[in-house]
Amino acid sequence: TVVNQALNIEQPLTVPALADDFGIDALLKNEQGPGFLVSLLYYLGVLTRMGRDPFGKLQFTIPNLVVRRLYVERMRDSFLFTFEHIKLRDEVSEIFYTTGELGPLCDFIEARLLKVFDNRDLRWSNELVVKTLFLVALFNDAAYIMDSETSIDRGYGDLSLIIRPDMRKYQLLDHLLEFKHLRWEELGAKNAGMRELSREELRELPPVAEKLAQAEAKLAGYRETLERVYGEKLRLRTHAVVCIGLERLVWA
Repeated sequence: TVVNQALNIEQPLTVPALADDFGIDALLKNEQGPGFLVSLLYYLGVLTRMGRDPFGKLQFTIPNLVVRRLYVERMRDSFLFTFEHIKLRDEVSEIFYTTGELGPLCDFIEARLLKVFDNRDLRWSNELVVKTLFLVALFNDAAYIMDSETSIDRGYGDLSLIIRPDMRKYQLLDHLLEFKHLRWEELGAKNAGMRELSREELRELPPVAEKLAQAEAKLAGYRETLERVYGEKLRLRTHAVVCIGLERLVWA
């Protein structure tokens, strides 16, 4: 959807040209292409122009953190629409904020958020999808400065949660997450049996172990940079996460 794509800073929203017909008939039309919605969001001020792509198409991005929050909250509301879902999300995210424990959070994401995808989505699955789901589950801009694709010394951390200065007196931890994605075919899995493996068994598979090692190597470099920037006040926990087939999560 346009909302999902707007959160991807690596691939900005593009349209060949801005639409200009926003009459009642157009607004009430059941089917409108993404170009119409992007144009409408631009005119409403919740997208901003950022130039053109190599094909001459207009590029758009979210203008600021306030509007970014609206996008994330819109996605969260579409995924978590019952009191029980919201309450459980709050519980598992608070465990993660204060302890760094990924188990309850990943159980929740597997059971609730990954279930919204079907087999047709697998061809488009990548690290961005996984990062967006974690952003939706963990979003808390009251306690954290949250950023995706954080620039860290010539590299980019996938998702960072840095405690706001006025919140460091509370029992919160800083977090940096790095995501990798694998398709089941990359594990040599063409049957349902491998989908039933435990997390420990999945973690031992060579392709999974390799992805985790790659993520951990990146995180180690990012940690050094963040410790130089923030010094002793930093309470950083790093997390390498591999998503398999938009079904299973493994971490280290």
